[in-house]
Amino acid sequence: MTTIDSVSFFDALATEMNAHPEAYEVLGDVDMDLAIVMRRPDADDFRLLLALRGISCEGVTELDADDLARADCWVEGELAAWQTMFDDVMANGRATGRQTINSLTLIGEDLAVRGADPMGVDKFFRFNQTVQAFIDGAAALSAGAPT
Repeated sequence: MTTIDSVSFFDALATEMNAHPEAYEVLGDVDMDLAIVMRRPDADDFRLLLALRGISCEGVTELDADDLARADCWVEGELAAWQTMFDDVMANGRATGRQTINSLTLIGEDLAVRGADPMGVDKFFRFNQTVQAFIDGAAALSAGAPT
């Protein structure tokens, strides 16, 4: 099983995104600071910030709880829900069925979009195809060395 609650995993996703600009060019430019919050059952929550600019990820930074306001918005949920989504991507080459980030956040039972500003939350829904492509990059990681 791939360890998804780590900066190194998301750094690898960013590297994958940045190596394939042609896949993101058709989705258009993005300008969003997106935080990811994974609630761990027996440990502190894992939080990080993705700086998505143009057709690349310019940075992956671990966050403290007090730093969430730096993000335009954040997606939060139990680590198990995130793991299920990434496992689906790795098994199928991309998210399938209700395991897309859009489906999971629209239903809101497993993952939820939050933010301090409604305009920041709106960015998630405007750019969710880019976020999905970023997540789908995990399929390429699973074909390589373990993370």
